[in-house]
Amino acid sequence: MLLLGFVLAYFALLLGVAWWTSRRADNNSFFIGDRNSHWLLVAFGMIGTSLSGVTFISVPGAVGTTAFSYFQIVLGQFIGYAVIAYVLLPLYYRLQLTSIYDYLGQRLGPRAYRSGAGFFILSRTLGATARLYLVVKVLQDAILAQMGQPFWFTALAILLMILLYTFKGGVKTIVWTDTLQTAAMLTGLLVCVAFLLHSLGLTLGQSLTALDAAGLSQVFVDDPFSRSFWGKQVLAGMFIAIAMTGMDQEMMQKNISVKRLADSQKNVMLLATIMLGVVALFLFLGGLLHLFAAQAGITARGDALFGAVVLQHLPAWVQLVFVIALISALFPSADGAITALTSSTCIDLLGMQRRSDWSEARKQQVRKSVHLGFAALFMLLVMGFKWLDDPSMVGLILKIAGYTYGPLLGLFAFGILTRQAVHDRWVPLAVLAAPMLCWWLDSQQIRLLGGYQIGLELLLLNGALTFAGLWLLSKGKHSSRQEFVR
Repeated sequence: MLLLGFVLAYFALLLGVAWWTSRRADNNSFFIGDRNSHWLLVAFGMIGTSLSGVTFISVPGAVGTTAFSYFQIVLGQFIGYAVIAYVLLPLYYRLQLTSIYDYLGQRLGPRAYRSGAGFFILSRTLGATARLYLVVKVLQDAILAQMGQPFWFTALAILLMILLYTFKGGVKTIVWTDTLQTAAMLTGLLVCVAFLLHSLGLTLGQSLTALDAAGLSQVFVDDPFSRSFWGKQVLAGMFIAIAMTGMDQEMMQKNISVKRLADSQKNVMLLATIMLGVVALFLFLGGLLHLFAAQAGITARGDALFGAVVLQHLPAWVQLVFVIALISALFPSADGAITALTSSTCIDLLGMQRRSDWSEARKQQVRKSVHLGFAALFMLLVMGFKWLDDPSMVGLILKIAGYTYGPLLGLFAFGILTRQAVHDRWVPLAVLAAPMLCWWLDSQQIRLLGGYQIGLELLLLNGALTFAGLWLLSKGKHSSRQEFVR
């Protein structure tokens, strides 16, 4: 009951922030924050969105099997963030985009535009609900199950909370609430690391020696046939950042809500730098959790480890910090996703900004209906992930991303890197064929590739196949390409 009381108090604080930021908010505030967000707030808040509850739970839990090799991906992501800052953002600002997929419409045609938006909606819906499921599961086990409440009730209650504080203000609200929640999440991370070090009776130097002795601190994997080979992981990390951040409406709508391009670029590079330190700290936390589990005889592994250690073996005040930090990790990935999916559906699929025959009141009503519809869809998919119950959600989410973000990577790369126009009506064929070919290759890789294992480079392969399909559908140089070249 004490934990539940603090959760409700924290939610009341979020509602207060939402009320303050959503006064006089309209559709422009909802979609892009009136293009008046402060870059430093956006950068700090995006840490929470980029990390999410999966990083909070799955990355520490995976240290037992993959050591610190996840950091290879983060190094690649730093390179990808630089590409976003100095290649993609100038393009988005020059074209004054509200939806980044409008670029595909201007460059390749209306079906390319809708295909890009459609794959974003699919990608973000599956990824966000997988993240949401993981944190709902921990909260269910920690609080609601002991009060006799079923899983579906916990999921519904959390979705209603998110709806209440995003329903009116959208991006204008989320920039502020994500900042608050990132601060709470990082505070929880630091508290858990400090308390585990104290409980183990280790200094920082001694803990690093113990992790090395236990085989938990290896960063780079040298076997080129391994899924975790450093070359593949760094390359995959770069394209994961480009696709899942730079070509993702949820992440970019916060960046383009900043008034000046230079400030938005500072935001992205600050985010990239901070992410290196934060993920390194999460991996260090994972190593400490495994050391503590070995000492205390805890058998839980993977996603279940962090919750098992904190909720069964640490003091009540640390449990409280953990639960608040966990909620803070959950909300930025879910609230931003629902808002971005609403924006993309209204702008890209329904063409709201082009509908001069709709009054402002009608546009707001449609937007609210779409927002509620996505909340209902999230509920259904969270229950689906509960049925699936994958033991390591971070691996599942990255696998899903390889299939769903690959076509976006191919579409944007074709538009930016070539001068070719395409037969627009056949674009949906290319973007659907590429992930299907990837699925076939992934399922047959042992027979076709022998000892080589396809890992996260599936995203790059998917993008390359999409690019090749668009090239086959091309019909000569684009007559207005000069604008995009500049």
